[in-house]
Amino acid sequence: MAWQGLAAEFLQVPAVTRAYTAACVLTTAAVQLELLSPFQLYFNPHLVFRKFQVWRLVTNFLFFGPLGFSFFFNMLFVFRYCRMLEEGSFRGRTADFVFMFLFGGVLMTLLGLLGSLFFLGQALTVMLVYVWSRRNPRVRVNFFGLLTFHAPFLPWALMGFSLLLGNSILVDLLGIAVGHIYYFLEDVFPNQPGGKKLLLTPRFLKLLLDAPQEDPNYLPLPEEQPGPLQQ
Repeated sequence: MAWQGLAAEFLQVPAVTRAYTAACVLTTAAVQLELLSPFQLYFNPHLVFRKFQVWRLVTNFLFFGPLGFSFFFNMLFVFRYCRMLEEGSFRGRTADFVFMFLFGGVLMTLLGLLGSLFFLGQALTVMLVYVWSRRNPRVRVNFFGLLTFHAPFLPWALMGFSLLLGNSILVDLLGIAVGHIYYFLEDVFPNQPGGKKLLLTPRFLKLLLDAPQEDPNYLPLPEEQPGPLQQ
């Protein structure tokens, strides 16, 4: 019964958050069970463009390392902030949310080439946190009961935490940079004098993922209009 309750609760999670979190967990489980190897997942331009192993463009965003503290830490932030974005500023805009993932993934992949980065899932997590934090600047965040600060400081706190753990902060900086580029192009520049919206979600994504909008000029048939039942 507990398992059924957990499954029912998980199905209440918005679609994109549910799909991405499940993909990350299943990828890590497959590596733990030795069904997959990290060497089959990491980003390698030579293997992608010469050997046509195009799945690496996606799988490098799904693997956060073996089961352990780092994995659960990242999954906590992926699930929490991805969900809050999808239920908040992207509510009813699934296509726009998916397009943000695509924009961030493409830009991270291009910039990752310069830094020889092989797994970009953590950078994507930081990007999600950054966008959420800039859209909720007055929210106060409690960081593991140790520090309390306003949301815009959260990405930098994550970077500092990575530094304390002895990890490279290059991935965190990449996530912050891409998150800021998206935030500027989506939220800042269109509201500037002479600015305009540059990030336009492709129409096919809207048709595929968003619920059709009602035509405000649609006039229902007489039998569809509310009123007393005609004999």
